[in-house]
Amino acid sequence: MAQTPEFELMDDPLKKASDQERKHAALRYILDAWEEAVYDGIEPDCIATAAIFAALSDMISAYGEEPVARMAERLPERIRHGEFTVGRVTQ
Repeated sequence: MAQTPEFELMDDPLKKASDQERKHAALRYILDAWEEAVYDGIEPDCIATAAIFAALSDMISAYGEEPVARMAERLPERIRHGEFTVGRVTQ
């Protein structure tokens, strides 16, 4: 009889969370790590480059190179439309 790992026995609130809630939680983890790296003296552009590399590498492992390349082709338009802009000021 296979044993269930201890972590699977715990009640994990993120397991029950919606997709949007899990994405927000994931972003919070990334932003916390980012702040810690900046505090430790790592330049934000170095952190950004590493984060983009890590994200793309993980996505390629999961989905393959071509689907990720197609997604990346849409990034300029999404950037220009402000999808990744935080704290926009609207007048």
